[in-house]
Amino acid sequence: MKQVTLGKTGITAPQNGFGALPVQRVSKSEAVEILRAAYAGGIRFFDTARAYSDSEEKLGAAFGSAEGMPEDDYIRPERKDIFIATKTAAKTPDNFFRDLHTSLDKLKTPYIDIYQFHQMGQCYRPGDGTGMYEAMLRAREEGLIHHIGGTAHKIGIAMEAAESGLYETIQFPFSYLAGSKELELVETCCKNNVGFIAMKGLAGGLINHSKAAMAFMTQFDNVMPIWGIQRMSELNEWLSFMDETPQMDDEIRAFIDSEQKELSGDFCRGCGYCMPCTVGIQINQCARISLMIRRAPSDSWLSPHWQEEMNKIDDCVNCRLCASRCPYELDTPNLLRKNLADYRNVLAGKASVQEHVHF
Repeated sequence: MKQVTLGKTGITAPQNGFGALPVQRVSKSEAVEILRAAYAGGIRFFDTARAYSDSEEKLGAAFGSAEGMPEDDYIRPERKDIFIATKTAAKTPDNFFRDLHTSLDKLKTPYIDIYQFHQMGQCYRPGDGTGMYEAMLRAREEGLIHHIGGTAHKIGIAMEAAESGLYETIQFPFSYLAGSKELELVETCCKNNVGFIAMKGLAGGLINHSKAAMAFMTQFDNVMPIWGIQRMSELNEWLSFMDETPQMDDEIRAFIDSEQKELSGDFCRGCGYCMPCTVGIQINQCARISLMIRRAPSDSWLSPHWQEEMNKIDDCVNCRLCASRCPYELDTPNLLRKNLADYRNVLAGKASVQEHVHF
């Protein structure tokens, strides 16, 4: 497994990071077991966020200082041997420090390796009037954080941050479905010695070929993928690549080419920037359900619950707020209607869930 150094942070870890958003969906005992197995298997980089409900608390239970915690036989790794990145969605310095101290408490750690602005709506800079970048600097001076990062779904903001010289890492959606703009962002980060943390390496569930997903990432020396993991079976799949890491070859390249052709054009990545909907449509799932029922076949997509959710599309008032918020500039109302029509064809037996849909 390749070791990746995240730009000027100097943080070096195997190119196989752990995205801890999904562990909020399992019990604490299950999460602790998975997280500790990840460390035992060689994973050293863990990414979470204040917004991920109890994800930080579960990381703290797995790896944090044992002081004040229930006794167990687990020997926790030395703090210097594990790298933890978390995030704040705060918009004011007061809330920034409230989030930071909460994160430190939940994670049971004296410092955070990389502290990130979560889903930046702007590239915070010194003197911009928000006080947010100054808060980052103060936190670093006080030793509460070691490095400054930012996450975004909007390519313009991510690019601005990568070129600014103010951010040591950028986190952005990146997978083998990436287009030219995303590849340019990776190159810009490399050129400016900025670490690139790749979220949504499986494109929000649209990619179901882990070997190809990993082989794609290995082509980039400055990219740290963080795979969203909530089951031991998923973890074992990624850990299997620690000793035998997939490499790009003609077979995988041909497979990725076919995937890119199939998913070319307008499709929803599920980022959720469009939410909330004024009439309650769960846009980030409903706008891509045609792909999900074919690429991740499950009867659950055809359940009464999802039928009810899809029927809400009939209530769309075409306010187009969702379209105005979409970082990929999709015509979201039209995409919703196309997904609804196809969904109803599947329910009526007029289309097979094995068929591929091209919008």
